[in-house]
Amino acid sequence: MDTELVNQDNIVSATVSDDELYERHRITVDPGQEAMRVDKFLQQRLSGVSRTKIKLATLNSCVLVNGSPCKASYNVKPLDVISVLLPYPPNVYDIVAEDIPVNIVYEDDDIIVVDKAAGMVVHPAVGNFTGTLVNALSYHLKDETGADGQPLKPYLVHRIDKDTSGLLLIAKNEAAQVMLAKQFFDHTTERKYAALVWGDFDEDAGTVVGNIARSQKDRRVMAVYDDPEVGKHAVTHWRVVERFGYTTLIECVLETGRTHQIRAHMKHIGHPLFADSAYGGDKILKGTTFSKYKQFVDICFAAMPRQALHAFILGFEHPTTHKRMHFESPLPNDMTTVLERWRSYVAGRI
Repeated sequence: MDTELVNQDNIVSATVSDDELYERHRITVDPGQEAMRVDKFLQQRLSGVSRTKIKLATLNSCVLVNGSPCKASYNVKPLDVISVLLPYPPNVYDIVAEDIPVNIVYEDDDIIVVDKAAGMVVHPAVGNFTGTLVNALSYHLKDETGADGQPLKPYLVHRIDKDTSGLLLIAKNEAAQVMLAKQFFDHTTERKYAALVWGDFDEDAGTVVGNIARSQKDRRVMAVYDDPEVGKHAVTHWRVVERFGYTTLIECVLETGRTHQIRAHMKHIGHPLFADSAYGGDKILKGTTFSKYKQFVDICFAAMPRQALHAFILGFEHPTTHKRMHFESPLPNDMTTVLERWRSYVAGRI
């Protein structure tokens, strides 16, 4: 899952994992520090962060003192250890509103849920300054204002790859963003993916545990490392949905949110995603040597020239009503077409 870092003003920088979409600060108060409200103290210590945003962070348990959430009115004491979680770092790129069609499945005063098509970049970065989901949503919100009278804009709280389709959650104001960011950081949201992978499984379900870091051979992709000192801890749970002999439809649940996690983990256990060119899934990895089989697989590749990965379930607590929200997205046409072809192929062999 490729990511670019995005801030409160919808700006992006380097590729990172889900967890690194949030700034984390750890500050030990000086021994000679005089009593001072924690919000004022942090405003002085954290450059470019408003007192309003710090207050929002305290309201959502994103500011801890000695391991426990504190109120904005808490007076810091010498040697206190203050931990802070904030969404996104400073601006890098300006956003241009563009009239681009986007499939909005839900919207209210605080959030937007989008069913993103494969091929759309989520937010601007080097090489993709326009044509992104953020550009489209900026245009969608261009005539709206919030309760404070200020223009609304999209605030990203998570992301999915350009060529991964499915559900994505966007906040419409800073307060909603902070509350939702905490949920994604704590992994209390519900996210499930459908993936078609190469090969069959001996078991019906399983878990992949392995640290993920940049590949030493190709910095564009991620690799799994056994060395606990290399990379970041990552856990993917998978379950077989349908078997086709040479390929398998599975459901994946992420316990962590690392860059390209599903793609890297599936390759690591010998089951690269079907048609995933970055991880070797765009070649015939299982099956016969007959020319008709090769022709069949090539037709499938042509029907879906991207990794077979779709974010089909998204669940979270609404930032204002605190109601549990649940959304499901049907498989897109390209993935449905390929699955039907595999079903027909398997049926013809019986």
